[in-house]
Amino acid sequence: MEMTPEALARYIDHTLLKPEATEAQIRRVCEEALEYHFASVCVNPTWVPLVRDMLAGSDVAVCTVVGFPLGATLPEVKAFETETSIRLGAREVDMVINVGRLKSGQDEYVRKDIEAVVSVAHEHGAIVKVIIEAALLTQEEKVRACTLAQAAGADFVKTSTGFGPGGATVEDVALMRRVVGDRMGVKAAGGIRTAEAALAMIRAGANRIGASAGVKIIEELKSLASSQE
Repeated sequence: MEMTPEALARYIDHTLLKPEATEAQIRRVCEEALEYHFASVCVNPTWVPLVRDMLAGSDVAVCTVVGFPLGATLPEVKAFETETSIRLGAREVDMVINVGRLKSGQDEYVRKDIEAVVSVAHEHGAIVKVIIEAALLTQEEKVRACTLAQAAGADFVKTSTGFGPGGATVEDVALMRRVVGDRMGVKAAGGIRTAEAALAMIRAGANRIGASAGVKIIEELKSLASSQE
C-alpha cells in the first residue's frame, strides 16, 4: 500500500493512557501531535482540559476513554463520564463494552450500555468508538459486539484497550470490517508499533489507528520512503 507519512499520520490517534503518565509526558504527546498532525490525542479524562488547551485551534482532535479499561462500570456512570469529558473539551470518546455481560448473552444490556454513551456524545456532536476487547471474545462474540455497537448508533468499533491479554490483529480488523460494512469506522489499537503493522491494519479495513508509537511509525515510513527514492 502506497501511503505518504503525512497521510498515515491522519489515521493515528496519538495515545497515552498509562496510569502513571505525568503532565510533562502528556504535554509532550500534544506537542508531537501538533508537529505530525495526528488525527487526535487520546488520554484519560483527567488530562482532557490540558489537551484541549494545548490543541486549541489545531487540526488535532481531543479524544478520551470511558469505562476504561474494564468496561464493567454502570451505564449511568459511563454516560456521566462521557458528558463531563465532553464538557471539558473531548470531541471523541472511546468506550469499553461490558465484556462480562456480552459473554453472559445479555445483548440488550450491552446495547443499552453503548446507547447511554452514544446518546450523550451525539447530543454534543462528539463521536463514539466502541472498544470490544477482541482478545477476550470468541469469533461469534466479536460479531455480536460489532452488531450491537452498530445497533446502538456508535461511529466506530475498536479492537482493544491495549490493557487486555492481546492487541489488534489483522484478522480481527478484517472481521470487524466485514460485520459493519462501510457504515461504521474500524479502529485498530493495541500493540501497533511499526509502519508495516499500521499499514497492514489499514489494508484489512481500519480507518483509524490507536498507537503510543505514532512518532516512531511515521519516522519509520519516512525512512522507508527516502530509501526508495
